[in-house]
Amino acid sequence: MYCAAVDGDDVRETARGAVELARPGNCVAAAVLTATGAFVAGAGDALVPAAIAAATTAFAVAAGNAINDYFDREIDAINQPDRPIPRGAVSPRGALGISGVWFAAAVALALALPALALAIAGVNLVALVTYTTVFKGTPGLGNALVSYLVGSTFLFGGAAVGRPEAVVVLGLLAALSTFAREVIKDVEDVVGDREEGLRTLPVAIGERRSLWIATGSLVVAVVASPFPYLSGTFGGAYLALVAVADAVMLYACYEAFADPTAAQRRFKYGTFLAAVAFVAGRAVLLV
Repeated sequence: MYCAAVDGDDVRETARGAVELARPGNCVAAAVLTATGAFVAGAGDALVPAAIAAATTAFAVAAGNAINDYFDREIDAINQPDRPIPRGAVSPRGALGISGVWFAAAVALALALPALALAIAGVNLVALVTYTTVFKGTPGLGNALVSYLVGSTFLFGGAAVGRPEAVVVLGLLAALSTFAREVIKDVEDVVGDREEGLRTLPVAIGERRSLWIATGSLVVAVVASPFPYLSGTFGGAYLALVAVADAVMLYACYEAFADPTAAQRRFKYGTFLAAVAFVAGRAVLLV
């Protein structure tokens, strides 16, 4: 009975580790961004493609997170020792297998979407795999790739319902703000990255200079953020909410100079508020 209990505990810990590999919060957030892109583009009668696109995004992000943890397992042993692989909940080979299943699910779902959406999904899946293996340790390029991936979730949602052009500006705004957040994250992880020989932006040019670059990227996004309202894409609710989101993210950049970990958490609140602003701004025009 004792052995059975131990085995049961092991199974539960492995299952928990598999779920943690996916980062469910990130998967849901990315799916919501895709759904937001579809909604802003005017999903209308195309609710099924919008739902498929959101599910595809969730599986792709889960797969990318798992493969990232596989390649980052030695760095995570320093920076994030409680993650599934460093703590022994999931073996490196197990993480690869789990990632493969989720990649297969994403591909299977994407095949049901229009050609442009399928092309975006294909590019993004390749980008997710190459991020850790090729671009992550290249100053700025890894950040830019992640920024593209986040921005493209809006484009993917728009393409799924046949109107990608309606969400190009939102994708650009999301990419610029994501670049700022990713640089802050690299500053937070600079100790482990330096020990593993990764040449992230803070390692290459210093933490303070990197944070100024992050702030500059966000300032561009903030200056451009009223454009969807001025162009008539969104109503007044967007302008009010995005102003709050801009303020939260700007403060996070300021906070990052003293506490990048706290700034990371605050920045996530700002990006959530920005997504709410997109939905509310569109909903107002539909009433």
